[in-house]
Amino acid sequence: MRVLYHLPLSPYARKVRLALAEKRIPFELRIEKVWERRPEFLAMNPAGTVPVFLDENGLCIAESSAICEYLDEAYPDITLFGRTLAERAEVRRLVAWFDLKFGAEVTRNLVWERHLKRLLGLGQPDAGAIRTGYAKLKEHLAVIARLAEERAWLGGAFISLADFAAAAHLSVLDYLGDVDWSLQPAAKEWYARIKSRPAFRPLLAERVSGIPPSPDYDNLDF
Repeated sequence: MRVLYHLPLSPYARKVRLALAEKRIPFELRIEKVWERRPEFLAMNPAGTVPVFLDENGLCIAESSAICEYLDEAYPDITLFGRTLAERAEVRRLVAWFDLKFGAEVTRNLVWERHLKRLLGLGQPDAGAIRTGYAKLKEHLAVIARLAEERAWLGGAFISLADFAAAAHLSVLDYLGDVDWSLQPAAKEWYARIKSRPAFRPLLAERVSGIPPSPDYDNLDF
């Protein structure tokens, strides 16, 4: 059985979950408390981070983009990168944008500083970082809106890992109630479309102990 080691509010693990579900690849989810530094887990990924994917052939892969690239090559019937070199390059560019730039400017400043830092007993939130996170979120929503207005999906004419990378980060923020969707109607319409896909249902049904979701998190007509 394929296994994905994850944490519920990890956008990188969510990206892999969405890719697996969209490609209709069965898998089992296992929560990995990375702060416990389990020797067995560190043997699979010395970095001690999630996600880590264990395929049924015994191959173990760490890091979300490496996992998704592997999935697209090992299970090519439904591609999430595109068929042409140009399509694949654009999808990779946008995945890196959301995982690196959005992740550093928005996800870390809001999810970590505003919600998780104090919850884990690691100090008080940095108010300046939170203000920066909200300001950058507005900028990134504008980028998403522009792409959604110009293209059928963020990466082009087809749904791709670019959509799932963006939606993975936004779904965490949406769970925590940090997204003002009224700012960018085109971004909201894009998110409503991707949120309505069958691959998204497990995320919408999931709840994190001690952290209730925002009222419209699982509302498809938000």
